[in-house]
Amino acid sequence: MTIESILGAIVIGAVIGALGRLFLPGRQPIGWILTIVVGIVAALIGTAIAQVMGVSTTDGIDWIELVMQVVLAVVGVGIVAGLRRGSRV
Repeated sequence: MTIESILGAIVIGAVIGALGRLFLPGRQPIGWILTIVVGIVAALIGTAIAQVMGVSTTDGIDWIELVMQVVLAVVGVGIVAGLRRGSRV
């Protein structure tokens, strides 16, 4: 792993996580670090699912893979936000 790949994962995770929060209605009580972590996990899982499904990798933007990643980020942000809400008693 190089510094570039780590920084790339953080940037992509931040974008995917931010899109997940944007598409999830309501207020999510999670910070930006958790948003990035959820985004990174969603990006990795979305890429793995796309590869298993046989979605071809192109030189441009892989829209099907991106949609999978954002949907997973929405689900992930919803789960983390729900867990954070439930822990505040």
